[in-house]
Amino acid sequence: MMILFRFTAIHLLTVSFQEFGLQSFNMGTCLSKRQHVEEDGEHPVEFAGGNVSLVTTKDIWDQKMSEASKEGKIVIANFSATWCGPCRMIAPFFSELSEKYPSLMFLLVDVDELVEFSTSWDIKATPTFFFLKDGQQVDKLVGANKPELQKKVAAAVDSVVPSQK
Repeated sequence: MMILFRFTAIHLLTVSFQEFGLQSFNMGTCLSKRQHVEEDGEHPVEFAGGNVSLVTTKDIWDQKMSEASKEGKIVIANFSATWCGPCRMIAPFFSELSEKYPSLMFLLVDVDELVEFSTSWDIKATPTFFFLKDGQQVDKLVGANKPELQKKVAAAVDSVVPSQK
């Protein structure tokens, strides 16, 4: 089975990670931009399933932020990458959370599709989850830590005014 490799640069890596081509590090985060695709294909993961909205442009991001502010919703933005194992692992759980908590807005940003935008958010590893209220960061989680994501989402729901739940 032939494996193809592709390298792009968005994350800052230490020399040792680059030298050894390591992809994963601590707590379910991806640090390198190394992508491998098997010749006979991979099973695609539904990154934007459930009530997760895929953000493909800065204009869509701005539109979603405006919508969330008007509706008084907290936004959970998942900065992710299709090549990242931990991102692929947490994607179905993120989708489940979006269905369980419709009072929140769940967004997905592919760091490889929106490189400049992702860089402006100082993404160092994927996945990175930002919790935003009125466009301002109120919390952050780096890594595919399901219990911690669940805990932070529950806290976000609890912080919403009762009439909006």
